[in-house]
Amino acid sequence: MHFQLQPLLQNGIIRAEPLKATDFEILFAVASDPLIWEQHPNKDRYKREVFETFFQGAMESGGAFLVYDNKSNQPIGSSRYYEFNAEKNSVAIGYTFFARDHWGSNFNPALKKLMLDHAFQFADNVIFHIGVNNIRSQKAIEKLGAIKLAEQEIKYYGEQPVSNFVYLITKENWQKK
Repeated sequence: MHFQLQPLLQNGIIRAEPLKATDFEILFAVASDPLIWEQHPNKDRYKREVFETFFQGAMESGGAFLVYDNKSNQPIGSSRYYEFNAEKNSVAIGYTFFARDHWGSNFNPALKKLMLDHAFQFADNVIFHIGVNNIRSQKAIEKLGAIKLAEQEIKYYGEQPVSNFVYLITKENWQKK
C-alpha cells in the first residue's frame, strides 16, 4: 500500500486540505502574526520573505496541508507529512502552526489524531522534530503520548540548522490510547 501524503483529512472540528501554490496569501495571512513563531527555531517566519521559503518547502514536501476550522470554514494553520522512510517504516509530522485564537483548544489534538490515524495505516513510527525552546509544542506532543528520544541539529528547508528534540509515537502505543 502506498502512503498518500496529502489526503483530505477531516472530522467535526477541522479539515486539512492539500496545500496548493495558490494558497500562499491565505496561509500567510494566518502566519503573519509574530507571536505564533516566538518559540519556534525561526522566529522570523511571520515576515513575508522568510515565510516564502517556508511555503516553498511545504510545497516541495508534497505532504503539506492548509487547515480549516470546520465551524467557521476559516483557514487556521498548516501542518505536513515529510521524510517518509519505507525502510524504517516511519514518517515525520511537523511544521504545524495555528492562529493564536485556536491555541489551547482541541484543534491541534484533533489535527494530530487525524494525521496519526492516517500515518499508521502506512507506517509503524511517527517522528516529530520540535525546537528545544518550543515548550508549547513539546507539551502538546507529550500529551499525545510522544516519547522524547534525542536532541539533534535539524536543517529546515532553506534555513540554518537548529537544535531540536526528536519525539516518537509508535503505532503500537497509539492504538493503546
